[in-house]
Amino acid sequence: MTIKKSAHTSWSGDIKSGKGYISSQSGALEKQPFGFNTRFEDKPGTNPEELVAAAHSSCFSMALSLALTEAGFVADDITTKATVSLDEVDDGFEVSHIALDVSAKIKEISLEKFEQLCEKTKQGCPISKLMNAEISLTTTLN
Repeated sequence: MTIKKSAHTSWSGDIKSGKGYISSQSGALEKQPFGFNTRFEDKPGTNPEELVAAAHSSCFSMALSLALTEAGFVADDITTKATVSLDEVDDGFEVSHIALDVSAKIKEISLEKFEQLCEKTKQGCPISKLMNAEISLTTTLN
């Protein structure tokens, strides 16, 4: 089984003053602005790193839910924050690190089991598998 999802962008202008818009197949993003100012100057709009963080945090939460279900647990709440680090390097820029910070409320699970399942999820999450950057994980069990 292969599932295909898509997004498309349009761009006009030079790198500093140009503008881009991104739209997704689902319609969740519709002509969302992005550009140099949204990436490097914190102006309103999105940027590739924010979109990667959204993809990674949502994928991790879903994958952890699956791992918990397979282990006989159900989460009352899973909150995952992904922080993507973009660093300037000799030949441009690279995403060097993604920090996953997961907090969950799960009845009758030990901290050890929770951490084990989180680590397994970090390795097996489809978006984690996509990344070349180092991925760190911090867990909190409420």
